[in-house]
Amino acid sequence: MQQKMPKQETMTQAHIRKAQGAFLLAHRMGLIEDPTMEGLETRRQKHNEELRRMEQEGQRFYGPHYFSAPAYLQYECTRFRLAFAGERKQVRYNYAPITAREEKAYYKANKDLFTRYMGDKFRFREVKQVVRKKMREEEYDRAVQDLLR
Repeated sequence: MQQKMPKQETMTQAHIRKAQGAFLLAHRMGLIEDPTMEGLETRRQKHNEELRRMEQEGQRFYGPHYFSAPAYLQYECTRFRLAFAGERKQVRYNYAPITAREEKAYYKANKDLFTRYMGDKFRFREVKQVVRKKMREEEYDRAVQDLLR
């Protein structure tokens, strides 16, 4: 389960530490060059400059036209997690193997995650890719926690 990062005025040392773990993992995976908070601010400013340029040129884009520091922190943490869970090619990481048996066991143990609004369940074959991504998200969380130890 992904946690939302709090607004800057309520950000605790624990949240900052977790973000730093995510930055370290992203650095090891080859997604960012600088895993420091200063690196985050540099990336945020560069991203905001690119958004400003696109807006001035009249290019159509979706999403915010400016990222505050807490919003960009959340954006990056989400981006790293999705890149990992999606097993994107640019991610350099030795993923743990996942067998079909493990996928089915995860599905059975977490059926509440795969329930429709009216209570009926999705079949395993309908959500197999989602099951795999959920398993990768848990692997990501463990990898971040391991870096923080």
